[in-house]
Amino acid sequence: MKIIGKMTIALAITITGCTNQKIEYPVTQKCDQKDDYFGTIVEDPYRWLENDTSAETAAWVKAENEVTFKYLDKIPFRSEIREHLKEQWNYPKVSSPFKINGRWMQYKNSGLQNQSVLYLLENYDDTVGTILLDPNKLSDDGTVALTDIEVSNDGKTLIYSIARGGSDWNEIMFMDIDSRKGLEDHLKWIKFSGIEAYKDGIIYNRYPEPKKGDELTAMNENCMVYFHKIGTGQSEDALIYSDPAHPIRINSISTDESGEYLFLYGSEGTSGNTIAFRKEGDKRFTPIVDDFENNTYLVEVINGKFYLYTDIDAPRYRLVAVDPKNVARSAWTEIIPEDDCVLEGVSALHDKLIAFYLKDAHTLVKVFDNNGKYLYNIDNEAVGSISGFGGKKDDTLTFYSFTSYNVPSITYKYDVDHNVSTEFYRSKIKFDSENYITKQVFFNSKDGTRIPMFLTYRKDIELNGKNPTMLYGYGGFNSSLTPSFAISRLPLLERGGIYAVVNLRGGGEYGEDWHKAGTKMNKQNVFDDCIAAAEYLIDNKYTSPEYLALSGGSNGGLLVGAVINQRPDLFAVALPAVGVMDMLRYHKFTIGKHWAVDYGTSEDSKEMFEYLYGYSPLHTIKENVEYPAILVTTADHDDRVVPAHSFKYAATLQEKYHGDKPVLIRIESQAGHGAGKPTEKSINEIADVMSFMFYNMPKKK
Repeated sequence: MKIIGKMTIALAITITGCTNQKIEYPVTQKCDQKDDYFGTIVEDPYRWLENDTSAETAAWVKAENEVTFKYLDKIPFRSEIREHLKEQWNYPKVSSPFKINGRWMQYKNSGLQNQSVLYLLENYDDTVGTILLDPNKLSDDGTVALTDIEVSNDGKTLIYSIARGGSDWNEIMFMDIDSRKGLEDHLKWIKFSGIEAYKDGIIYNRYPEPKKGDELTAMNENCMVYFHKIGTGQSEDALIYSDPAHPIRINSISTDESGEYLFLYGSEGTSGNTIAFRKEGDKRFTPIVDDFENNTYLVEVINGKFYLYTDIDAPRYRLVAVDPKNVARSAWTEIIPEDDCVLEGVSALHDKLIAFYLKDAHTLVKVFDNNGKYLYNIDNEAVGSISGFGGKKDDTLTFYSFTSYNVPSITYKYDVDHNVSTEFYRSKIKFDSENYITKQVFFNSKDGTRIPMFLTYRKDIELNGKNPTMLYGYGGFNSSLTPSFAISRLPLLERGGIYAVVNLRGGGEYGEDWHKAGTKMNKQNVFDDCIAAAEYLIDNKYTSPEYLALSGGSNGGLLVGAVINQRPDLFAVALPAVGVMDMLRYHKFTIGKHWAVDYGTSEDSKEMFEYLYGYSPLHTIKENVEYPAILVTTADHDDRVVPAHSFKYAATLQEKYHGDKPVLIRIESQAGHGAGKPTEKSINEIADVMSFMFYNMPKKK
């Protein structure tokens, strides 16, 4: 690829209004890369930024960060927001206690620890416990995160996985629980894998070791499932399953509670999977579902039958029982039928089936017996999210948590037999829920579809159209946005702002039909829903374009980029985080091919290419348009949505936009797509984003 000239672009923009400072963006070289898509020539002048290990890209990142932090450093209230956020963050955080193979455990964080610490408990009501594993001691800067844990079947060994610098790559380590001594076992090149205790070892899946330098960008192919015997080296692991004929397929294996059956799952995207089983001693797997048209997962083996959670013939999901002697669909027995609400999942505990439902994007919990007879609801009058109910089939005690946008997490102990919930632990954060309100509103999208949205704000604010408002959306991959509390929103809410979460099509809030209504050639529905949400907020005097920010991450970053290109007039600020910005090339990196079930690819057909090209954030940036103030955020170790998406998007914005507002990119080091980010880095990023947002809105009177 040929670089044209030494100084293709040099921009100098004066920021007026509250900032009154001049921004000189870094010089971004261009190359002569052009691609032919079904006869349409598309230029890609910043293709060289896809090389994340080159000296040129490193220099560009350094130069962009210098400009961004110079701008942020001049925001007079930035340090105040950061310090106050740090104070708010500094309270003890405690997870629900949980039991794995006879061992009670719990996660705790004293307040500002970068990573939460794993504690071993004598019993569920042990309020002290002893430290079993402190991931903060695994690095000097808190960038090694604990991602998963398991306990060996004999209860003696802790098996845990870690991720470094925010990458999706994991390593699995082993520790003797009683002595706290680490074992020599060390498994590498693991991605998108659970840890399944099996016999005297574990089942896990891994990829071939990538070429040096390509670890964070190369496509992930040829996933294999292995058995590792504790006390041996990884080179001795036994291959259980591989499928070289289908290199992009992710394969994984889980067992039922007894270990009598192995269940093999295959997926080629973010939705749709196969499932097969093999009884202990058998050599071959028997298919139950052998196509990728639906989603089907084992809940548990109950009375010799496979209880499967599935959307086959039920777009809002149902629970069926399958006899392993006859797995034909015609022989399936329906246990919990499809409901008007979406069945989100099922737990099996002591002859009870605890079913989670979504009703207008908030949780209802119903209890059935093992034959599907309805028994009762687990009462909760507040609108929010309920999660938990983990445990074994014979357990009579379990825990669950409730949270909402204005309610910090509350943990309950639950007596399964008597349907009795007892408050076990309440968040210690200094936040008075009574001063805030969360309400749900509904509005019509462009095509008349009814869309829900949650609004959270202080009860005493005046709805006069001048409230700083952050509109957050996602709209993809069957993911549901349900109410939850987050410290990150407090700088907005405490300053009289409004936090709005819109449940867009493409998500899972109303089942598979809702999901598919926002995929592939229906993706514009997602953007239309978001635009209608912004218009609703403005029309009903919650806010106005001068006070409205649009925020989203990953697929939500794509949402932000596409929407502000279509309707820049609606927003004062845009905050795309780790976004999918290049819709023509997203499938060429790491796990990107798996998103094709939602997006389609530029190689599928001329029609699909033209549709993607028509909304791709990178390719639809306009010249001579007044954009909102834009702060792009990404990270150097993001191997889910590679940072090149954000790099190319920011470079193109800085080239084409000649208005008065800042167009900046903040690139975090030693961080990834978001999971496992150290507390210190999280606080700094949130403070920067919130400061940028407020700084680019008029001062509220």
